[in-house]
Amino acid sequence: MLRILLVEDEENIRDTVKLNLEMEDFEVVTAEDGRQALKHSQEQHFDVMIVDVMLPEVNGFQVVEQIRLTDRETPIIFLTAKDQAQDRIQGLKKGADDYLTKPFVFEELLLRVRRLIERTSKNPEVQPDLVSFGNNKVNFATYEATGNQGIFTLTKKEAMLLKLLIDRKGEVVSRQQILQSVWGYDVYPSTRTIDNFILSFRKYFEADPKHPKHFLSVRGVGYKFVD
Repeated sequence: MLRILLVEDEENIRDTVKLNLEMEDFEVVTAEDGRQALKHSQEQHFDVMIVDVMLPEVNGFQVVEQIRLTDRETPIIFLTAKDQAQDRIQGLKKGADDYLTKPFVFEELLLRVRRLIERTSKNPEVQPDLVSFGNNKVNFATYEATGNQGIFTLTKKEAMLLKLLIDRKGEVVSRQQILQSVWGYDVYPSTRTIDNFILSFRKYFEADPKHPKHFLSVRGVGYKFVD
């Protein structure tokens, strides 16, 4: 039985969609806020995730952004009352595969869910997420990297932070965004922790760590990755 994570804070919508999906032989796990959604996504496997944007605690954009740091494959559909073009674009940039505006007809949601499952099932072999920059290589599937120290293994937090910066190549990522995306939404480390991670990246990957070309500091804001 295929499993779906349904994240929706409106009880009537959540219960109605859950019932209809179960009638179509899906197993449905629900969450009513962003914290629950992140907990479920970290602990369980799902074939599709349906995520509302306007959620309490942690909004849907932030939920998907954090999920995508460690899971690039599970199809995600956003549900939202927002139908502005910039909102749809932001949702897709965060890593969603589809976007459905409220109010919607259940048959349309079901069609989109089945289409994503079919598309995913046609490509069961997931290729390692390989990234190269300069003379460096990183495999985000295995956390294995090649840099100044030859071949070595990144920690999970190092891989998550590195992926966040690379995914936002050319953009300034604030320390607050890094803390929320990589460390979550309960307990934050000090911002000095992030600075130490960046120093490690420069040691790993920069030809001249004192004059970095890839991991740049933006004073008073955060960091930027340039390939």
